[in-house]
Amino acid sequence: MGKWPRLDKIEMIDGPIDKQSYERQIKKLQDRLLELQIHDLRTGGRALICLDGWDAAGKGGLIERLVAGLEPKSVQVWRIGAPTPEEQGRHYLWRFWNRLPAPGNWAIFDRTWYGRVLVERIEGFCEKSAWERAYREINEFERQLADDGVRIVKLLVHVSAEEQKQRMIERLSKPSKHYKIGLEDFRNIAKRRQYLDAYDDMLERTDTEHAPWHVIASDEKMHARLKGLRIIADRLGEGVEIGDHALDPKILEAAYEAWGWRPEKSGNDKK
Repeated sequence: MGKWPRLDKIEMIDGPIDKQSYERQIKKLQDRLLELQIHDLRTGGRALICLDGWDAAGKGGLIERLVAGLEPKSVQVWRIGAPTPEEQGRHYLWRFWNRLPAPGNWAIFDRTWYGRVLVERIEGFCEKSAWERAYREINEFERQLADDGVRIVKLLVHVSAEEQKQRMIERLSKPSKHYKIGLEDFRNIAKRRQYLDAYDDMLERTDTEHAPWHVIASDEKMHARLKGLRIIADRLGEGVEIGDHALDPKILEAAYEAWGWRPEKSGNDKK
């Protein structure tokens, strides 16, 4: 084994955290992410935030906290399921190319192209030669995006078997959460050992300098959300300097013509 320990061997408990501290840290991270998003809106930057992991691991809750503080028109959330009839028969990356972010935008994927080496591998939806080849194709795909200036954040959200069971039972027990569970969830649970092998292969073979993996232990939801937002902010903030941006002089002139308004001079500017 290389850099990554087997998923079922990683530490899952981070210790207690109180709700007030959690909310304070979440708000601080959301403010930082909004600053980075505004920077990309102004400069045309693009970001790709990718989440994979187990059913009931907490991907949806993490995405909810991520987008809560962002400007909504320039962020897209793509929840990836089975290919549509239009997508079937095409190269598996085709539907992802069509969802890549435009300049100034962020795209968030709730499950990704890694389905090729996870569910498609385990369920036999493609030949072994196809999913084996996919590791190279995925690395080349991500390299192309990085070379084109797209910043990529990849998160694998991991939950223990026991915690997953409790969350699934909660979904079964609450009518408001019934929509979150289906027969395929139990199919996946029965093949957990096979999925562990697939995740381990994925981490070892697609963790690259331009698109590294980050594993988040999510048995404790508050810690997982904080860690996830922190990783995203740190990754997207690499090499970025956030500063004040002067208003376009033409906008200032338009404001003066419309309302006779001029910006007030600061104390240092006043003579």
